[in-house]
Amino acid sequence: MTILLSTLNARYTHASLGLRYLLANMGPLQAQTRIQEFVIGAKTSDLVERILAHGPRIVGLGVYIWNVEETTRLVAMLKRVAPQVTIVLGGPEVSHETAEQEIVRLADYVVTGWGDVTFPKLCGEILNGPKPLMKVHAGVQPSMAEIALPYSLYSDEDIAYRTLYVEASRGCPFKCEFCLSSLDKTAWPFPLDAFLAEMESLYARGARLFKFVDRTFNLNVKTSLRIMQFFLDKLAANPEDPVYAHFELVPDHLPEALKETIAKFPPGALQFEIGIQSFNPEVQALVSRRQDNAKAADNIRWLTEHSTTHLHVDLIAGLPGEDVASFARGFDQLVKLGAQEIQFGILKRLRGTPIIRHTEPFGMVYDPYPPYTVLATKQVDFPTMQRLVRFARYWDLVANSGRFANTSRVLLGDTPFDNFMAFSDWIYTRTDATHRIALEKLAKLVQEWLQLRGMAHADAAALLASDYAGKVDTVHAPKPLAAAPERQVRHLAA
Repeated sequence: MTILLSTLNARYTHASLGLRYLLANMGPLQAQTRIQEFVIGAKTSDLVERILAHGPRIVGLGVYIWNVEETTRLVAMLKRVAPQVTIVLGGPEVSHETAEQEIVRLADYVVTGWGDVTFPKLCGEILNGPKPLMKVHAGVQPSMAEIALPYSLYSDEDIAYRTLYVEASRGCPFKCEFCLSSLDKTAWPFPLDAFLAEMESLYARGARLFKFVDRTFNLNVKTSLRIMQFFLDKLAANPEDPVYAHFELVPDHLPEALKETIAKFPPGALQFEIGIQSFNPEVQALVSRRQDNAKAADNIRWLTEHSTTHLHVDLIAGLPGEDVASFARGFDQLVKLGAQEIQFGILKRLRGTPIIRHTEPFGMVYDPYPPYTVLATKQVDFPTMQRLVRFARYWDLVANSGRFANTSRVLLGDTPFDNFMAFSDWIYTRTDATHRIALEKLAKLVQEWLQLRGMAHADAAALLASDYAGKVDTVHAPKPLAAAPERQVRHLAA
């Protein structure tokens, strides 16, 4: 083995699609190349030992916002104990602003952007000459038909225990300035017949959980319909062994033909991730986000009322020009639309994104360390941003967990944001923590809060008892009431 492809995944259940693309496109070097994945949090010296046990001449590392700090330590140690090993970096975190990064200084080479063609070519030059003179190599973007699809490289273990990431297209035609996809010129589809043949092969091998990473799955409705029909056919043929698919949707683009198809899916088979980010038109214009808010709201309402789809809807706090009152209005609107999950995110300044142009005029202050979270803006000061961060964490523990399904509705009332913010502030004063709160303790705190707000002890206890969270201290506690049917739990946990 000459070339080792590696990365530090956020969790074991995450299987790196990027590494498998590289391996699939290594050409004559594929026989000399293998993948070894790790998980963040491991001891650096153990990782180095395991990498060097293969005796690689080249180590290619995928670098992302969640692993760059640990990968920097990994590269530093590798260069100390095995300076003869050539280290090549790739991935979104090192594809922009490379000159100012310590990890780039430590490594031998960097491939920015698309690596399918450029990484194998660089490896060939490193191994066979002439030795590359430049450190940074801009990735060449081939036609989509020229890219070898990687899905046969998912192992049987991957299929059994991990989320399978797939993509029918790359890129995005929209220009939302907080997103790296804003740098794309458009979206590029893979040849659909070849893609569906790969999905057929995965299904035949036992795959039942497919997470599409396409940014705009429903952009081309004809393609969307064919892919969704693929899953409907599998559900019809084997209803006792159902598939589950996750797609990211453009929120204001849901034509009737797509609605008709979505309505055919049974419960637990479909999840949509929908990025609203903000309902404030002025903020949307500032960050170049084109969105028909009325259509988006109508589509979310239709999905909650006329389909069994599990909805995961995203909002971002800390966008330039948005104050807490504006964010609260958008949050309340989403709660009332009935989405099962609202992902309350805090803005991050991803390297290379155009959001940087708003730094001075809107007083954007970012954490200098990954994940580069916004700490304050002209509209939201640091203490208030900290309150929002805590809100987001408690929201995940209580509302998004599904363990307080009945209680959450009462807790939120008619003014969801204000009511939950009050709860968030209170629970922080009681615990001084946002992590490692046992579920039994959390349930008791929720009940105490309801009583403080005027609910009778017996009524609060009965309400909690109707939820999974109120049964955690019983001898024969039922399984958790997940935020979606049981076969979605592995994906949602990931």
